[in-house]
Amino acid sequence: MTMHRPRIVDLSETQPNTRRGGDLRALLTPTAVGATSGFMGLAIIQPGDRIAEHYHPYSEEFVYVVDGLLEVDLDGEPYAMRRDQGLLIPLNVRHRFRNVGDVEARMVFHLGPLAPRPELGHVDTEVTESAERGAPPERTEAAS
Repeated sequence: MTMHRPRIVDLSETQPNTRRGGDLRALLTPTAVGATSGFMGLAIIQPGDRIAEHYHPYSEEFVYVVDGLLEVDLDGEPYAMRRDQGLLIPLNVRHRFRNVGDVEARMVFHLGPLAPRPELGHVDTEVTESAERGAPPERTEAAS
């Protein structure tokens, strides 16, 4: 069994992923730190922006709002989320996040367990403007 040493990852070391809307930053991933049970990151969502609807067939998603006011659609039903609130999104539940406030929203996310392969872990159910413009495909497990 491979043992990995603890490693602190700074947000500045991560690459933005804007393909699905917002700015998704995967911090603690199998590639970055040798994680084997899931991955964690930060979503930065500007006022009026969103993270497009998607679902995860292999992973539960845990989210925690650090700053801002979000609306999350869960299988089409909207729920308000504000600072200092958390949410568990079960397997296969379609979800979309919208910043409905007037300040930048920040949301920590963790997904686990990992999908058998990274490309299987996230299923898009709508296309964002970034994807339509041909934004480059993501390079990490960031798939909130």
